[in-house]
Amino acid sequence: MNPAYHFQTVRHIVHGAGSLEQLPEKLALLERPIRRVAFITQPAMERNGVAARVVAALESKDIQVLTVRDVEPEPTIENVETVFGEQIAPFAPDAVLSIGGGSVLDAAKLFAARMTNREPLRDWLGVDRIGSPGIPLILVPTTAGTGSEVTPNAIVTLPDEALKVGIVSRHLLPQVVILDATLTLGLPQPITAATGMDAFIHALESYISTKANPISDMYAMESMRLIGANIVDAYRNGSSLAAREAMLLGSMYGGLALTAAGTAAVHALAYPLGGMFNITHGVANSMLLPHVMRFNRDAIVGRLANVARALGLSVHGDDDAAAADSLLASIGTWTEVMAIPQDLRAFGVSEADLQPLAEAALKVKRLLGNNPKPLDLEDIKGIYKRLLP
Repeated sequence: MNPAYHFQTVRHIVHGAGSLEQLPEKLALLERPIRRVAFITQPAMERNGVAARVVAALESKDIQVLTVRDVEPEPTIENVETVFGEQIAPFAPDAVLSIGGGSVLDAAKLFAARMTNREPLRDWLGVDRIGSPGIPLILVPTTAGTGSEVTPNAIVTLPDEALKVGIVSRHLLPQVVILDATLTLGLPQPITAATGMDAFIHALESYISTKANPISDMYAMESMRLIGANIVDAYRNGSSLAAREAMLLGSMYGGLALTAAGTAAVHALAYPLGGMFNITHGVANSMLLPHVMRFNRDAIVGRLANVARALGLSVHGDDDAAAADSLLASIGTWTEVMAIPQDLRAFGVSEADLQPLAEAALKVKRLLGNNPKPLDLEDIKGIYKRLLP
């Protein structure tokens, strides 16, 4: 029998190619009239004209728009506080809109919550430490990766601790999500690979989490099925709308899965790599995935076998061990085909860094507690060492 579990997600999800065009009318789904919108985006959205179209559409409805471009790719807590204090707060928006990758979506969540909560962001680190709902929030992802649009999580970097840390609260969930796969067409191959693998890892870690439950299993399995069937095609054929749409849905389902069950040791070990060496989140996760899963293998062989069969991998008979190995082999093939690095030395990591990396990872107890096998300091060092061939 499963223990009791609680699941909560966003209020409205709008899905379909071209659905961003519905943005002005979807503002009616919010609980109050909207006259001032803080629009958090990235330079790519301005280069391709999306940002200008969004601003024009909102202004045609007599909505004043502040465009915010200064969220860093892997935002520090100070960056988020500075942008809020210098731009968002003085503008006093009625709602926050974000179109972009996981970093700007996470920052937008914090901006919306910060409008109604006076505590500094450092007071929110951890779980359920935000007191009140924020102002209305609309999120539009442009990568098929983080699933941030449907999670109650926001990740920030703490430079003084060389670590990435999560802020988790139901008050970070948006009111409206728009999934428009046309925004992901032409995404560069390295970003397609890293974010796509990140989405798969969200689903796989949720599926093997100690907190896995029927809701998370359902979303995780569909996420992995969609991503497994389409990630290489999306990488090789960036203009394939069918592959991009499958990846975007898979990413969202992965976000729903981790909301219900949480990620585990892959993410815990990835955070110090991002905090200390600026390795992007998706790349760090992708590098660690096969090694963490091999460490966990004996505890989750049946679950890995289930995933292999759902992905239609060639497995003879009912041998769970062979099926699990086929999944790990396929993951290795994906990383090779998509040229995801497998050597930490390329990022400046050496043997001397193993101890501080492991010590930092060991602090991420929220995620390590979800792992199906406990890890001590030497276990973690051993996993990092495998990435120093």
